[in-house]
Amino acid sequence: MFNRISRAFAVSVLLSGSVLGTAQAAEQALNFGIISTESSQNLKAMWAPFLADMGEQTGLKINAFFAPDYAGIIQGMRFDKVDVAWYGNKAAMEAVDRAGGEVFAQTVAFDGSQGYHGLLISHRDSSINSVQDMLENAKDLTFANGDPNSTSGYLVPGYYVFALNKVAANTIFKRTLNGSHEVNALSVANQQVDIGTFNSEGMERLQITAPDKAAQLKVIWTSPLIPSDPMVWRKNLAQDSKNKLREFFMSYGDQPAELKVLEGLQWGQFKASDDDQLLPIRQLSLFKQRSEVANDTRLSASDQQTQLQALDKQLAALEKRMAELESKSASSAG
Repeated sequence: MFNRISRAFAVSVLLSGSVLGTAQAAEQALNFGIISTESSQNLKAMWAPFLADMGEQTGLKINAFFAPDYAGIIQGMRFDKVDVAWYGNKAAMEAVDRAGGEVFAQTVAFDGSQGYHGLLISHRDSSINSVQDMLENAKDLTFANGDPNSTSGYLVPGYYVFALNKVAANTIFKRTLNGSHEVNALSVANQQVDIGTFNSEGMERLQITAPDKAAQLKVIWTSPLIPSDPMVWRKNLAQDSKNKLREFFMSYGDQPAELKVLEGLQWGQFKASDDDQLLPIRQLSLFKQRSEVANDTRLSASDQQTQLQALDKQLAALEKRMAELESKSASSAG
């Protein structure tokens, strides 16, 4: 396990790029983790202007930290190699639970929407046009699943498409792979795989960066709305650094030049957030687990009942907390 983590960190160091900030002492440098939704080269180009502004406005030296998969960023935060990071909700949940992370801000799409959608895609010439088509022909299809820590590429289709249909993605297909959003989309466009997970933000970006590839894709399933991605910092980060980061994120985009930078990331201005943002994702994760346990014929009746009761208890606690937040929000609005 730790050998794998060490290798991930070694690759991360090779991939990581430093973004210019003001000249500061080493202890005032922060590592900013960026999940691997596409190639590190593309991500560096997208993020460099934003991280440069962060360095200039906070007075901190900001280093970009890239890893080959989501787990590399999560483990980086766990071992204090990553100080603040952009995660998807599923990865953020893992970072909060296992890596001492804390949500402090939420992205907002450039058009103002506060969410996006998971997608299943096939090639435009494919005879697969729906989830039903896919499931009926699964034994003859190659499936490109998402990173196991991806919300839109793994958790959401894992529940809505597979768990609710009482099947497992890793067993029903002729072959199943795992890749980033970009890799999955290009693999489907190039007819290297039959079906892949993707998301609406990735599709919008692909239509800009590789319109010829985007034109080869068709959407066969669209998920319910997924909350926009969170920003997470280490709980044990120095309070002074937290204050500077919070001020930067809550004010960034006030100037036209800053909005232009955010547009390159497909975002508008950020909004304040906290760990409660993850409650719907926790609920979805537990629903997925419950469906899997309920349909697991390998479990004895007593083991199945014990596990279901434990999951139902967790779900009830989540529902209570979400109801409290909804009531509080309604009172504030009134």
